[in-house]
Amino acid sequence: MSADQFGSIAGKTILYTGAAGGLGLESAVRMLRTGAKVVAVDIDERKIAALEAAAAGLDGLTVARLDLSDLTGLRAGLEQVSAEVGGFDVVINNAAIYPSKPFEAYTIEEMQLVQRINVDAGIVAVQVALPHMKAAERGRIINITSVTLSGGWADLTPYVQSKGALLGLTRSWAREFGRHGITVNAVSPGAFPTDAEKIHADFAAYERRIYDHQAIQRRGAPADIANILMFLASDAASFITGQTINVDGGWVMH
Repeated sequence: MSADQFGSIAGKTILYTGAAGGLGLESAVRMLRTGAKVVAVDIDERKIAALEAAAAGLDGLTVARLDLSDLTGLRAGLEQVSAEVGGFDVVINNAAIYPSKPFEAYTIEEMQLVQRINVDAGIVAVQVALPHMKAAERGRIINITSVTLSGGWADLTPYVQSKGALLGLTRSWAREFGRHGITVNAVSPGAFPTDAEKIHADFAAYERRIYDHQAIQRRGAPADIANILMFLASDAASFITGQTINVDGGWVMH
């Protein structure tokens, strides 16, 4: 897709958590190429270096090295960045952790950490962004959920729980913020080749399972996620809210 198809995000400031990760980098760079500004929240220096290298020569990238598990520090850091860039027009809640082990092996503290990073940090991001969005009478919030919500995934209880919470927030926020011209949608990726797949000990069996479930017989690519994020962040999606868009090759159908 060419940049002019998404010209309506030019000049917008996008707060993007986990933007330097496997599914974030491609869309972050494409947003920069269309003339948007991207505030990438990440603390993984290896991934940040890759994002900065991919964005070399492009204007508009700000890297905010903020720990999503420290909600007080996160709020302070985002408020400072918001003041510096003039507010956030788009929030993409993408960052997540995904520990894997049997449910009974999790401590309550481990469960709470997943919730804090995967959900509560997104709540803070939206609370910081809302005043600017309301004043502008326009905003876009995109929550990244997961195909794991469809069921059939063992040993990922806190992760699946967190993605279910994001889905609930998507619908609640869509209803509440709509009168301010703010849309809120969820994007549910399928099984994409990212670091998250390293939790599967038998990768060949895991990949066979993917193809057994998908209607489209290829692996998803970061560009597939970038396409939908670019659209939902744009003015072209101004009448779409409260929805979940499955980008999973036909794994889940409604």
